[in-house]
Amino acid sequence: MDIFLTYLLAFGLAVPLGFLIARLYAAPASHFTAGLLRVCGVDASRGMGWRQYGAALIGTNVLLGLAAYLIYVLQGALPLNPDGIANMRWDTALHTAASFITNTNQQHYSGQSGLSYFSQLVAIVTLQFVTPAVGMAALFAVLRGLKGQTNVGNYYLDVTRAVGILVPSAFVLALLLTSQGVPSTYGGAKVARLVEAQTVEGKAVTTQTIPVGPVAAMVAIKQLGTNGGGWYGPNSSVPLENPTPLSNLFSMVSIIVFPISLVFASGLFLNRRRFGGAILAVMSVTSAALTFGAVMAERQPNAALLGLAAPGGNMEGKEIRLGTDATALWASLTTQTSNGSVAGMHDSFNPLGGLVPQLGMFLNDVYGGIGVGMINMLVFVVLTVFIAGLMVGRTPELFGRKIEVREIKLASLIILLQPLLVLGFTAAAVSLPGVTANSNPGFHGLSQVLYEYNSAYANNGSGFEGLGDNTPWWNVTCAIVLILARFLPILGPLAIAGLLAGKKAAPETSGTLRVDTPIFAGMLLSVMLLLQLLNFAPTLVLGPVAEQLTLQTTTPTTGVQK
Repeated sequence: MDIFLTYLLAFGLAVPLGFLIARLYAAPASHFTAGLLRVCGVDASRGMGWRQYGAALIGTNVLLGLAAYLIYVLQGALPLNPDGIANMRWDTALHTAASFITNTNQQHYSGQSGLSYFSQLVAIVTLQFVTPAVGMAALFAVLRGLKGQTNVGNYYLDVTRAVGILVPSAFVLALLLTSQGVPSTYGGAKVARLVEAQTVEGKAVTTQTIPVGPVAAMVAIKQLGTNGGGWYGPNSSVPLENPTPLSNLFSMVSIIVFPISLVFASGLFLNRRRFGGAILAVMSVTSAALTFGAVMAERQPNAALLGLAAPGGNMEGKEIRLGTDATALWASLTTQTSNGSVAGMHDSFNPLGGLVPQLGMFLNDVYGGIGVGMINMLVFVVLTVFIAGLMVGRTPELFGRKIEVREIKLASLIILLQPLLVLGFTAAAVSLPGVTANSNPGFHGLSQVLYEYNSAYANNGSGFEGLGDNTPWWNVTCAIVLILARFLPILGPLAIAGLLAGKKAAPETSGTLRVDTPIFAGMLLSVMLLLQLLNFAPTLVLGPVAEQLTLQTTTPTTGVQK
């Protein structure tokens, strides 16, 4: 019931939201927005070519990243620090800045003890609004290019519009979460007296310090903005961050509602509703398959307890109040987007259950992050049109414009970037014993390393937390992956759209390859799966698949091979 209700509510909200977004981006700037931008020195009526748009996007993100880095390394001396949180170490600050300007929120620190309120609100929450807004803006710039407009819009206007949508949405969700008991205060940590004293290292402990803060506001935008992470290190498995069944439902729906709405909006904006419907069908079929796989895998007993009584499925690493189905659903949805928040420990999933989040991130466009999910899918559309054109002996065309060598080279490089970075850094890490000394050995250890770089590339942020990742190696290498994986897959499609916009459109005829039919949708799905399986299947076989096979041939009580 939770699964059905989550999808039903998400689609029910996404349809009107998609109409609203499409109308907003098709309309001229309002007087208020134009005036606000004029105060900042921006002429909202001035359009940009794709190169200007890309330069503005990169420039603003560099400035935001530098500002965030300085806040993290200086937070000990800044205000709103009632708990006396110390400055961040340079490499942790570098990774955190890279993580949050890329809409990833991969955390190599514990949220409640690693950042002050000032850092959380000024650096973290600000970026959680701006970075999804950048993704949404980039999507509509690409769509304008596909419509044949050499003027792909005004970057600053597009980002402002997106922020204007996200702020009221997050405000409503924050109120809903607060009503469920999620903390919303600027007071310092609370001290609770234990009902029964505990002995820790030979000393009697009678109190517990409970960190609180303006948690609801941060959780609201982290979910709606497909940001991920959390105020608390274990994210939404912590009762303070996710206290009730309703707060859990609100969060799961909010993870996917904007990515789905932007598919609707794209079809409307292009005046090609059937095309938007075909893309959404491909995404949703993939989503349903991954969710089914995750739920069924976690309904099985813990793989280490095969043959023993283990009712209720694999409960290791899960909150009893959530259970296996809700936790598996969350893991599936959060890795189908670039959200990355968790409601249970993915590292404790059964091997095939842990395989599902990996697959969701490898695809990177099941629903995807805000804006970038649809952008990633459009790259696969370009490749599918090219392959289909070759199969039928016609010049490949997308929306009446020929796809030629330059566009295919760019699309191919974007696709190849993922295995290059993920598999390349995974190979480097496992070849250096000192880097993986504090992770698990064997097949599961490989899965942990692969997941870390996979999560960084997909701008996701979740992790197999058995990996000790707050070291200079992990912070620096993941920062490299984060930056390249965020901005190159945005700039590449923007360039493709700009190149197509400069071409003369040919009228569509009965012989034109249509991209809004079930046949094309099936071929698109086949191309996606085939390319990504060819890229990553060997590594998955050496990781979760091999781990599952090994556990199935081991006697649980003795650890001896059968």
